[in-house]
This record gives sequence, C-alpha cells and structure tokens, in this order.
Amino acid sequence: MLRSLCTLITALTCVSGVTLVTQKPPVVAKRTGETVTMDCNLGTVTNSAARWYKQIPGRVPQFVLYFHHSHSSPTYGSGFSSSWFRSAKFTSNHQSKSDYRLIINNLVLGDSAVYYCQTWDSSVSEVVFGQGTKLIVTSSSLSPPVLTVFPPSKAELSSSKATLLCLTSQSVGFADVTWLSGGSPVTRGVSTSTPVQQPDQTFQMSSALAIQPSDWNAGRVYTCKVSVGSQTSEKNIQKSDCPNDD
Repeated sequence: MLRSLCTLITALTCVSGVTLVTQKPPVVAKRTGETVTMDCNLGTVTNSAARWYKQIPGRVPQFVLYFHHSHSSPTYGSGFSSSWFRSAKFTSNHQSKSDYRLIINNLVLGDSAVYYCQTWDSSVSEVVFGQGTKLIVTSSSLSPPVLTVFPPSKAELSSSKATLLCLTSQSVGFADVTWLSGGSPVTRGVSTSTPVQQPDQTFQMSSALAIQPSDWNAGRVYTCKVSVGSQTSEKNIQKSDCPNDD
C-alpha cells in the first residue's frame, strides 16, 4: 500500500486524458516561526476535494489534510489536526472550485519536506497528483553543510575511469549540490542520492561526478558545492591534494 502511494505520486502527474494538477511555487524557503502558503490548481476538476501529502526525503508520504470548497474546515490526517486551545498549524482555503491553498503556520525545521496536492478526476476515474512544492525551513542557527570529497580510486583509474564522491551532512532534509570543473558548472555525469535521516536527526546524502582520467591527471580542480537555504559549503579537490595517487 505504502509503496503504491509513492509510485502514484511520481507517476500520475501526466497520465494521458486526466486533468493536470499544478502547484506553485515549485520551491520555497522560509525561516522558523514564519508562515508559508502553497497553491494548487485542480485543472478541469471542480467537484472534488484537494488532498495534501507531506513527504520527507527517504520516508513514506503522510496524509496532511483534505478540503472541499463546500466545507467550512479541513479534515486532518493523523498527527496534523489542531486542538481546541491553539490555532491550526496546518489549514487550507480555496479561491475557486479548482484553486486551493495549503497554509502552514509557525514553521519549524521538521516542516521541511515536499508537499503534494492530489485530487480525484471522476471523468476518467483516476487519482492525480501535482508535481509537488519543496519547502525548505531554515533558522539563524542553521549550520553549514559538512562536506567530505573523495578522489578516484587507483583501481578505477587503472581501468580508464574516474569518479569523484562528495558526502554531505546537514540538519535539514534538502540540499542543492553543484559540481564545478575548473570553476565552471558541470551537469553531465552527476548522480546525487536522496537525503537519508540519521539517528542523530541529521541528513546525509552523496553525489558522484564522473570525470575524464586525463583531466584528473592534468591537475584540473573540481569543486563540490552544497547549499542549504542561505548556508553554503564548498570543497575543492585535485590530484596534487592526493599524493598517494602517484
């Protein structure tokens, strides 16, 4: 069941014939204590509700709330409802029968996640998900990512291959990884993993860059750059930094 939900989220945004659910903004960064809003348009669907799901990287999506334009308040998933003595942290409203908004108040670091909007298209009997909104919550005390970069192995170089590996650890579940070669951005040959939460509540991820052995042997400088909100760390590596490679 849980695996099926993950598959639906990634697969049902572009099924032929169904309505197109769109979300904006695609990415939003906020500080702790602030409020964020996310919009969802259900396309041609006007008689169904908007459902919102929260997915932390490496975890199963959680149902947040359900809201229909004819209702006075949302219906909540387990762990997301408000109580009588405090206002709702998660709530929703609508601007039309197909335009909905998710509102999250008093943000904390743990609210960082991808939030998916979903509806039911009765015309084709299909569940449809939007592309998601990535929320990054930071704080003034947020630490920069901690990076470790590894050179190609001798065994790999002897087989005319070369791969650099960048390991990063950060306090939130999202990070943007960029590779530079000689100071210029590189997009080809990059493979970056999904962040995985550790027992100490930090998140770890890895990014590999395939390079030409000739460039490595010529002393080209490579840079792994990782950004989390306003915090950025970068680390350079070149052959001369690895004397044992000779």
